[in-house]
Amino acid sequence: MSGSPAPFGARLAAAMDERGPLCVGIDPHASLLEAWGLPDDAAGVREFALRVVDAVGGRVAAVKPQAAFFERHGSRGVAALEDVVAAAQAAGTLVVVDAKRGDIGSTMDAYAEAFLRDGSPLAGDALTVSPYLGFGSLAPAVDLALATGRGLFVLALTSNPEGPEVQHARTLTADGTPDGPSVAATMAAHAAALNADADPMGSIGLVVGATVGDAAERTGTDLTGVNGPLLAPGVGAQGAGPAELAAVFGDARRQVLASSSRGVLRAGPDVAALRRAAEAASAEARAALRG
Repeated sequence: MSGSPAPFGARLAAAMDERGPLCVGIDPHASLLEAWGLPDDAAGVREFALRVVDAVGGRVAAVKPQAAFFERHGSRGVAALEDVVAAAQAAGTLVVVDAKRGDIGSTMDAYAEAFLRDGSPLAGDALTVSPYLGFGSLAPAVDLALATGRGLFVLALTSNPEGPEVQHARTLTADGTPDGPSVAATMAAHAAALNADADPMGSIGLVVGATVGDAAERTGTDLTGVNGPLLAPGVGAQGAGPAELAAVFGDARRQVLASSSRGVLRAGPDVAALRRAAEAASAEARAALRG
């Protein structure tokens, strides 16, 4: 991604308009590898992921390889992730590397270099990050992403049952009382400030689970005001359909990039079947979010 590419938010908005607002997760679980008749090793993970790219590349807005399923196979697994990033980009598909990195100082600098620097084999088009050492700790990733035309998806309202104990908590006011905005609302406000001048959509997005119900309303989180993409895991196999998406996102639905993993992947290993499943999921997401 050398030169001066268009900002990630603009490229994602165009891809969503053209291909539908679907991101296909590439999650080579051991159980899926077994179902596909593939070994649970780096070679099996590589074959699985490249088959998904072959099926959906150029047909959906984005793919999202989950780094952990590659990293558990050591250096060969990381090399497989590098191959998947390259193959998806060669197919003209945006790549969100789901690594959820977050740290401080020089360590965050190093994560940013690994996943966002031009020339790094792990650098896709966007990276998921964790802000729970403070949003400001993400500055190295924010700066490098914006400088290279990449994006970030910041964890904000996740669907795991443990998430609310942090994300729904209230911040302290100036006098030290816990009556400030919620943590999730604070993260959304930081993203909104970074996206303030972006058109049609900023490059600093949020991760908001598609099954969190009215959490945004209850926590005072202004999703529409983020003016950036909202990555929504949980569509399809995890239970989120049009009604759930409407309840979670309301007027922010056009910013949503719906993520489906098992709902598409269980159609494999046949490439044609995977392609049909992805096309159906993309059509459903378009109807739910753009209708």
